[in-house]
Amino acid sequence: MGHQGDFNVNRRLVFISAMAILIGAVCSFVAVGLLALIRLFTNIFFFQTISLTDHIPAENTLGLWVILVPAVGGLIVGLMARYGSNMIRGHGIPEAMEVILFGRSRVQPKVAVLKPLSAAISVGSGGPFGAEGPIIMTGGAFGSIIAQLFRLTSAERKTLLVAGAAGGMTATYATPLASIMLAVELLLFEWKPRSLIPVSLACATAAVVRPFLLGTHAPLMVVHPHAVLEISALLSSVALGVAAGIVSILLTVMISQSEDLFHRLPIHWMWWPTIGGLCVGIGGYFSPRALGIGADIIDDLLHGHYVPQALVGLLAVKATIWALSLASGTSGGVLAPLFIMGGALGAMLSHILPGGDQTLWPLVGMAAVLGGSLRSPLTGMLFALELTYDMQALPAILIATAISCGISVLLLRRSMMTEKFSRDGRHTSSEFEVDPLEPLSIGEVMSAPVVTVPATMSVKQLMREFFLATHAKRHQGYPVVDQAGRLLGVLTRSNLLEDWVTALLDEPGSSRFNNPDFIIAYDLLHRESITAYPWESCRSIALRMAEYGVGRLPVVDPDDPGKIVGIVTRSDLLKARHKLVEAELKQERFLSLPRGRKNGAKVKPGQQENDPDKKLTPTS
Repeated sequence: MGHQGDFNVNRRLVFISAMAILIGAVCSFVAVGLLALIRLFTNIFFFQTISLTDHIPAENTLGLWVILVPAVGGLIVGLMARYGSNMIRGHGIPEAMEVILFGRSRVQPKVAVLKPLSAAISVGSGGPFGAEGPIIMTGGAFGSIIAQLFRLTSAERKTLLVAGAAGGMTATYATPLASIMLAVELLLFEWKPRSLIPVSLACATAAVVRPFLLGTHAPLMVVHPHAVLEISALLSSVALGVAAGIVSILLTVMISQSEDLFHRLPIHWMWWPTIGGLCVGIGGYFSPRALGIGADIIDDLLHGHYVPQALVGLLAVKATIWALSLASGTSGGVLAPLFIMGGALGAMLSHILPGGDQTLWPLVGMAAVLGGSLRSPLTGMLFALELTYDMQALPAILIATAISCGISVLLLRRSMMTEKFSRDGRHTSSEFEVDPLEPLSIGEVMSAPVVTVPATMSVKQLMREFFLATHAKRHQGYPVVDQAGRLLGVLTRSNLLEDWVTALLDEPGSSRFNNPDFIIAYDLLHRESITAYPWESCRSIALRMAEYGVGRLPVVDPDDPGKIVGIVTRSDLLKARHKLVEAELKQERFLSLPRGRKNGAKVKPGQQENDPDKKLTPTS
């Protein structure tokens, strides 16, 4: 067992980590470029100036013309998606997940150009989105492109793609820990050093580079820290968590229903962003602050500069135009809108929730709605903390986010991140668990003793063993041994048939199989033995079987590799899965509280009741 370790890593981790550091630095510049493009297009669309000055769409003086601005932006995005790349549609995270899960982490280079450009046009023309989704896809595209320049595995390309996405997120929001958790919960689909270390280094690099590019330091949202929360505040966070879970479900359903609505339209999907943009323009005309990223709204909520009753209209408009425009296939992110809607929910409840103030509940609501909507509670918690550094609010954030996520996963089968896969007939699970094949060793599942065949056995006798033996003694393959019983190789039924058919086709009428008494088992061995050791995990052997395309492996003595001690087959590996099923489904009780007799006499400690219907043994 000394050969096994806690993790499966090799020296390539150093090389991949060095590449991730480079990608983290590159994606920091990409994030800065995306933010500059958003400011540029905001000024062009709403103020008719070419400038990088930071303005918000709500300051425009266009009047009714503001309705057409998002529609024009949607038209441009639709044309770019139709004639450029369909990959630019959507808010970025599901598209990155799709590339990782089904596209071998390969992104076309043109996506790295078209995605940030389309996102900047969409958000700059008033789209109610954030910059995080586009930077995830754009940073991921740059990471994938750099990875494709080298000879890497699909798993290594995935790591570098996610390193680019998380690095870009860190540079955008100054949230390295939240970006790492978002990568783990939504993109990596694993928690392993081979990916976690490079992604962490990419985020650290982006966090170091960011102040030199943007001139700002964390926290991004400077707030007045709270004091230690009272019990009443913690109880109130339970109620806010329930409300956030319900809102998360409603938002997910709104997007799903809106997508169904667009799919029923009798026009090409290229025109959908134009329709979505028109809806955004109408909503923005009546509620101008609903347009754009809404960073000013988040800042006001966290500083308590709001009237709770006045937020109802803003929340309704923001949620509606966000769901419709997102469903239309335009380009933009979901984190900033979810922060706004979660913060507005907390603000509206702030006047009835005891134990806190007007600045606490918007922060808690942001984390809870984000965690419930994305099914990523740790990401939601860390985003709230890193944006504000308000550690005293952590207990309330933990409670509300956990409850919100719990309600979401109990009542809704899919999140807004995975609904797209479900529509395409694909399934993915977001649960991480130890592979049940890993804790179990081959020595625990192998079959012994082993039925072997001597190297001198004739083909005729082999035929009898493979096809005419009784069912209990018939096997799909046999280890071939020499006179001393030492392993020479494995002969399978498929090998035998393949050799026979090949000989008949290549030498018709004069096949060597016409004289099966003169062909022996040793003549049919074509490659060296692939073996297993008793101490190896079932997982590593399953991977070896898949790598070499075999269904059984001889298990040999580690001190004498020629000595067979057992054999392991695919069916033996299922024993580990059976243990998992038993652990998941079998209900047992191992302790029972002493109970008095019916006549009033009590059972003495350590004495078993003389009742056949009452047992102290495990029950299932």
